[in-house]
Amino acid sequence: MKTFIIIAAINAFLAVALGAFGAHGLEGKISEKYLKIWQTGVQYQMFHAAGLFVIALLMSKLPQAGTLNWAGWLMFAGIILFSGSLYVLSLSQVSVLGAITPLGGLAFLAAWVLIIVSAIKFL
Repeated sequence: MKTFIIIAAINAFLAVALGAFGAHGLEGKISEKYLKIWQTGVQYQMFHAAGLFVIALLMSKLPQAGTLNWAGWLMFAGIILFSGSLYVLSLSQVSVLGAITPLGGLAFLAAWVLIIVSAIKFL
């Protein structure tokens, strides 16, 4: 639980910092297309940082739900793969890196499914 609160807070902090960097540091340096891709990475990072907070809170209420631990690690992996690949794609403009992004999306989906399973089984 504590681990996911820390990971969530770090990712929320990074999403704010990377959002500001994209808006102020990258403007005029990369095309509008890649600024939008950067922004998508920031949005998904923040959404899933919030998801990690939810997982941590659920873990405190449902300590027997091991599926929540898996959900947390999958959500964190999704942030790295999804948002991370979009940041690298935006900066490098190497389009083949976009092939990594769906793996992060799958990790996000699996994490949300595990939260649903945990709610059905333990609430």
